[in-house]
Amino acid sequence: MAKHRIFGISFGSVYPHYITKAEKKGRTKEEVDEIIHWLTGYDDDGLGRVLEDRTDFETFFGEAPALNPARSEIKGVICGVRVEEIEDPLMQEIRYLDKLIDELARGKKMEKILRG
Repeated sequence: MAKHRIFGISFGSVYPHYITKAEKKGRTKEEVDEIIHWLTGYDDDGLGRVLEDRTDFETFFGEAPALNPARSEIKGVICGVRVEEIEDPLMQEIRYLDKLIDELARGKKMEKILRG
């Protein structure tokens, strides 16, 4: 089975869209970064390297320093699909991030977004 096209897209090409979506709703780049740190374990330096190196999504999640075990608590619909029912593990990770950014843009408090 062929890989989904998004797996080979650079994370850095999508990252500005996450920030734009958040900022349009009065949220910040720092909050987007906090979500990424929480989900993946990347710190500011690691995230900077990923963006600079144009790392693709497959590598971004495959080499994530510490995927947060609480990410399995992320539930709901994104792009018309329930994230908890996505069978492809990589696609599920991507959609977890999409869901968290969506929650941020919808005004949810960070403690709720980060399942605290």
